Amino acid sequence: MTNASLAAHAGGRDTRRESLENSEALNRFLAGIERRAFRMARFATADDDEALDLVQDAMLGFVRCYAGKGEEEWSPLFYRTLQSRIIDWHRRTVVRNRLRGWFGAAGGDSDGGPDPLENVADANAPDPGRHLTNRELGGAIEQALRKLPLRQRQAFLLRSWEGLDVAQTALAMGCTDGSVKTHYSRAVHTLRHLLKEYRS
Repeated sequence: MTNASLAAHAGGRDTRRESLENSEALNRFLAGIERRAFRMARFATADDDEALDLVQDAMLGFVRCYAGKGEEEWSPLFYRTLQSRIIDWHRRTVVRNRLRGWFGAAGGDSDGGPDPLENVADANAPDPGRHLTNRELGGAIEQALRKLPLRQRQAFLLRSWEGLDVAQTALAMGCTDGSVKTHYSRAVHTLRHLLKEYRS
């Protein structure tokens, strides 16, 4: 085997190794973000099945479009993909509800599913009173988040829960840094008001 073919063979091995490492890193990233993404989608849809579909669709779209990007870019790009799916879902829901209204279908909104924040409390909590308070607070937080307009909720969850900075949040939401700051500030103000009884 010539030196040139040896180098090409070695280069092929390096490319395969890099591809495998990237695939493993991508799988770790998606596994690590899946539960938080589901919770975010659940806040938006109030439906476990719809939320799961949105997250899976977002993951497929993210891998298809952004898997080749650097790992430091993955988080804001994934959330941009997810937020896009959530906004599309809201648009489709508005259209469906409008059609139901036109055709006289009942437009009742059932919100009786299991509370996804019931597990917020410490699993080892020996104090039942504290456990109950944590469950009540978790439910109150979910209700308060649902009352926020979509863009405010997105900004709050991305900044406070996911820890993205302003620029990353702007990328994820597809808006300017100034819009992120405005949406986030309004969300915090509203949440403080809605949750004032839980503030010590």
